[in-house]
Amino acid sequence: MKVLHTSDWHLGQSFMGKSRQDEHKAFLKWLMQTIEQEKINTLIVAGDIFDTTTPPNYALELYYNFLTKVSSFCKNIIITAGNHDSVATLKAPKQLLRALNVHVITSGDEEEDEIIAIYDEKKLCGIVCAVPFLRDYVVRKSLSAQTMDDKESALSLGIKEHYKSAYKRAKELSKDVPIIATGHLTTLGAKTSESEREIYIGGTLDIDSNFFKDFDYVALGHLHINQRVGCESVRYSGSPIPLSFSESNSQKKVNIVEFSGLDAKVKELDIPLFRKLLVIRGETASVINELENVTDKESWIEVHIKDENPFNANESIRARAKELELTLLAVKIDREQASLNATTFNAISLDELNPLEVFGKRVELESLEDQELTKELLKNFKVVMSEVEAL
Repeated sequence: MKVLHTSDWHLGQSFMGKSRQDEHKAFLKWLMQTIEQEKINTLIVAGDIFDTTTPPNYALELYYNFLTKVSSFCKNIIITAGNHDSVATLKAPKQLLRALNVHVITSGDEEEDEIIAIYDEKKLCGIVCAVPFLRDYVVRKSLSAQTMDDKESALSLGIKEHYKSAYKRAKELSKDVPIIATGHLTTLGAKTSESEREIYIGGTLDIDSNFFKDFDYVALGHLHINQRVGCESVRYSGSPIPLSFSESNSQKKVNIVEFSGLDAKVKELDIPLFRKLLVIRGETASVINELENVTDKESWIEVHIKDENPFNANESIRARAKELELTLLAVKIDREQASLNATTFNAISLDELNPLEVFGKRVELESLEDQELTKELLKNFKVVMSEVEAL
């Protein structure tokens, strides 16, 4: 069995008002060629196929066209939902895609069979426990009267029980073939980037790589940096394109997993960079000098400035970038500079803040003495954000 593990495509993403359509189109073309060249017989996409619950039509078209073409030479395609994905959107064509041997698992509730047997010429060669992003209602048990900490503990326990049940059912099918699990969550010890959002109340699950030790490979999604977590067989594939400027220097990859018996050999395959994201830091003169040396006009640029007069610096930098016909997406005040001069100027723009930071700053103005109340307010705001984003 030869598996390609990818995740976090985020098709349809609008990045600071810019479409990623061309990059995603190029990635899917590359991925299709790679699957054929590497003779992959099982493709796993571990969540966040789309960036929003209502993806634009072009994103849906990219998705369906890709699956239709790849299914002609890849025998097994397994799609699991992530926290960004709409269950309804993924579920709608589920039966039609099943005719192409595309398995779509959307919620992990009792109505879905997450245990997928992989065959090669009618011979069982592996089993996939296709666990998607597990939404609260799937794993929580009567939590209305519990504290926030109790809810976090119950969530971790519920997710663990879900995996234990899936593993048990897989073992009932066969004890002699590799068992792969998928997941869309944040494990302890994993490296995060600025582009991921916390997907559960509190953000942290009490789940580490050791919990997955019984599985022969674990294909994880949600975190955008390709990495192994604790051991060779528990891995995130990461996103195929940089989804924030914090990922500008991160080499994007897919994982190719080949089994010899129950042993998994993992090869990380580099994905070509389809558009550069450049981060430029410094004082006005040095920033402008770097802008003048940018040769790839298709690059998207973020600037962090250190300057005694950041407002004038902002105007000068933006004007020069326009003259050079460069795409400057954000200008931010260097954090150290901002803290030193916090009493003398405000933020240049909301480029610098995400919604949670805006809410946090508003809470700070209240000067609440009860730190537990502050913690509860921030956690509940995250819940409200996740509910609004899921609409």
